[in-house]
Amino acid sequence: MRLGYFAMPVHPLSRNYTETLKEDRAAIIFCDELGYYDAFMGEHLSDAAENITNSMLFHATLIHSTKQIKLATGTTNLSFLHPTLVATHAAMFDHLAEGRFIMGISPGALTSDAEVLGILDEDRNQMFAEAIDVILEIWKRDPPYNIDLPGNRFKVSTERTMFAETGIGIMPKPYQDPRPEIVGTVVAPFSKGVIAMGKRDFHPLSANFLLDKWAATHWNNYAEGKAEVGVEADTSDWRIARTVFVADDNATAQSYGKDDAKSPYRFYYNQLYTKLKKANRHVVFKHSREEADEDVTIERVLDDLVITGTVNDVVDQILAFREVTGDFGELVYAGMDWVDEDLGRRSMQLMAEEVMPRVNAAIGQSEAAE
Repeated sequence: MRLGYFAMPVHPLSRNYTETLKEDRAAIIFCDELGYYDAFMGEHLSDAAENITNSMLFHATLIHSTKQIKLATGTTNLSFLHPTLVATHAAMFDHLAEGRFIMGISPGALTSDAEVLGILDEDRNQMFAEAIDVILEIWKRDPPYNIDLPGNRFKVSTERTMFAETGIGIMPKPYQDPRPEIVGTVVAPFSKGVIAMGKRDFHPLSANFLLDKWAATHWNNYAEGKAEVGVEADTSDWRIARTVFVADDNATAQSYGKDDAKSPYRFYYNQLYTKLKKANRHVVFKHSREEADEDVTIERVLDDLVITGTVNDVVDQILAFREVTGDFGELVYAGMDWVDEDLGRRSMQLMAEEVMPRVNAAIGQSEAAE
């Protein structure tokens, strides 16, 4: 099982913007040093707590500050940009990173982002579907392209202006052949979108704020999509994000991971629950769809979703989680604000150097015994 990293990120509004950007860069550089496989970074245009406005631009600052980690948009919001911009920018990034690029995609869920762009009343899921179709066609076709897909608002051509001898009218193709890995974040239980991912060989990343049993619903749908195109699904393609804090002692793990009023994990889930409730998407925190809102408390959310403890405790909890979901290819560590930088770094280090080797050893022993 690989180890990855994801951050929305979410920082307290009181923090300096420049300093949070530096911290987010430092976290990914540290991931690279520790051997994390990839790092996903979120993006929003109009959320002061979630400070990255363009994840591809942010990651471009890390290409020459890292050596092996794959840099992943988490996600590029496809309803916000013309697909030609996404296709050409991503292709250039892929060349700059010499293949250390993963394109995470989504429609873009933040309504204030949609409002500032004047698309609040548009069907952003439909815009997303049309955009990814055109992006893939740009990468597949040769100029002058002439992309005019049925029912698709985005028309792409350089037929009238192409001057091939000078390079005019020719867009770049990605460094990776035929394209970078495409990953979709999955935030809904029983998501039907995962079926479409399977059909198109996009890979799912189940969100860290989903209960164990809700995350587990994604695999069968992904496998169904693969089966519909005659391909057997590979569990190594499935990423699941989890909220983890590893400490050297249980008292620190419990305090910093859950109990302390200044815990970044408590802050994160307070923020997330408040935002999702306002958007009427807080069902993900419920044990059943029928459960009353008042039954969902921050204490229960932390108990349900934060894996915390010493190395052995965290190993046991991850293996128990895997018993619920079945096998998957990558555990994606959810990054938090560094209220205490030493504790934040120590958790990431213990996760890479102690927890994951023991988790993989336990999985190997279990498979050998079968």
